[in-house]
Amino acid sequence: QVQLVETGGGLVQAGGSLRLSCAASGHTFSRNAMSWFRQAPGKEREFVATSSWGVGNTHYSSSVKGRFTISRDNGKNTVYLQMSGLKPEDTAVYHCAARTRTVPIGVVYIGASDYDYWGQGTQVTVAS
Repeated sequence: QVQLVETGGGLVQAGGSLRLSCAASGHTFSRNAMSWFRQAPGKEREFVATSSWGVGNTHYSSSVKGRFTISRDNGKNTVYLQMSGLKPEDTAVYHCAARTRTVPIGVVYIGASDYDYWGQGTQVTVAS
């Protein structure tokens, strides 16, 4: 049984930083894609960042590029999202997603339907 558990959310002032973690169990994702999505109240879930197979194979949404950094520790089967320069519009529930289907090296996946497992999410609130 695959499980993804996110931690690290909270309340932060605009301009502040947070680090989210997503620990996976039940499957080793070292050669798979792991990503972060977010969903704000009344809005659809949107892609934030992904880390796919291959060194440096990351991709970000335009709204977070340059402020957020995704990284992973394959030994711990964990993916992280370092968020800095936070803005009120970053307020959302952040979900970790993992793909167990084959990931050709160099390919990135940014659609929610590309992923097989999801965490429950962690709330990030940025106060102005």
